[in-house]
Amino acid sequence: MLLRHALLAGLCASLACHAPMTTDGTADQTFGQALDEATAVGAVLDDLHLAAAEADGPRYFDHYTDDAVFLGTDRTERWPMAEFRAFAEPYFERGQAWTYVPTFRHVELQPGTEVPLLAWFDEELENESYGTVRGSGVLVRASASDPWRVSQYVLSFPVPNEVAKDLVELIRAASADDPSH
Repeated sequence: MLLRHALLAGLCASLACHAPMTTDGTADQTFGQALDEATAVGAVLDDLHLAAAEADGPRYFDHYTDDAVFLGTDRTERWPMAEFRAFAEPYFERGQAWTYVPTFRHVELQPGTEVPLLAWFDEELENESYGTVRGSGVLVRASASDPWRVSQYVLSFPVPNEVAKDLVELIRAASADDPSH
């Protein structure tokens, strides 16, 4: 965790040293604001993952909008937040949830606005059972003074192209055996 924070601090310092310049040669202040907003989005996602790892259901679900959707790895897992909460709360209540550790994240902010109200991201995460997985999604807020909240989260398995055909065959076989698909 400390290493990740040190790397992030180094990246931010590196980016700050390369801030875009305006036509009059001064540093573009919007670059710093965008970096701050991207950092704020990252902090929400970091705390989302930490709350899950600590089985802190109230804190975890507070990071989502009421109408958020969670898409899991199985094609049947498209869960509106009320359904996802009903599924996950028993795990949180037992003190066992899930741990995904972010190792890389890319955040984009709504372009063309002074105060972005929309952000989207993709991230790589490590999980003890699944190895490297990918999370992606959208965060929103109603105004600059409101917190960022996750509106959609998608958890997926990145598949190396070399094994994609074999994996597709396994998925087809499993789908053929399961009438719900």
